[in-house]
Amino acid sequence: MANFTKWLGAGLGFTLGGPIGAAIGFAIGSFVDGFSEKDLLLEQGEYQSKTQNNRHVNTQSGDFEMSLLVLASIVIKSDGKIDKRELEFVRAQFLSMYGKERANNAFKLFKGIVKKEISARQVCIQIREHMSHASRLQLLHFLFGIAKADEFVTEKEVEEIRKIAGYLYINQRDFTSIKAMFYDESDNAYKILEITKSATDDELKSAYRKMVKKYHPDKLQDLGKEHLQGAKEKFQSIQTAYEKIKKERGL
Repeated sequence: MANFTKWLGAGLGFTLGGPIGAAIGFAIGSFVDGFSEKDLLLEQGEYQSKTQNNRHVNTQSGDFEMSLLVLASIVIKSDGKIDKRELEFVRAQFLSMYGKERANNAFKLFKGIVKKEISARQVCIQIREHMSHASRLQLLHFLFGIAKADEFVTEKEVEEIRKIAGYLYINQRDFTSIKAMFYDESDNAYKILEITKSATDDELKSAYRKMVKKYHPDKLQDLGKEHLQGAKEKFQSIQTAYEKIKKERGL
């Protein structure tokens, strides 16, 4: 059997250690048939050796993937049940991002990770120490997509995502903006742009430029092209919100 990162089909860095690494180990040991846990332990040892020798380990595409899996498992369980539609959303998202083989392997891990009790706070501390703010915003966007997959977002799911946002050092304005991208309400366009209806036309244009800079897909280039589609969807929400307000105001 190839080593774990080759089996997964992606490189891993910081998620080999810490609570995310422990969740991966649990899933492999308990729920992934035909894979030796020794491979993972070896790679975890190599990672720890690099960090102890002060060698910088960049965030890899697989690190974002593993972070998604762990946080998704927390959100899915937050309302006390695991809905099949939410699981299918995760599978579909992974298929679109990673292709069949990598997505299937990731989902095998996910079915194991979702069985383990995981501390959202500890996982988020690990993530924010290694991942850029733009990448953390993208994680939040994905989590709202999961919560909306069963067409009904419970208050418990929203509160779990809110807690995760706080642990990831994502402020309330950014949280509200991303949340508004998944709801159809009269003032959502303003919430997405992080302004109120009383904003002047100049403030509207300024807010739009700020949001374009914050959410531009180029900020996620380091995570690989497979993660750019979600970034483009978020970016398109900014564009749509701006055009909607301009039309309402006759600009």
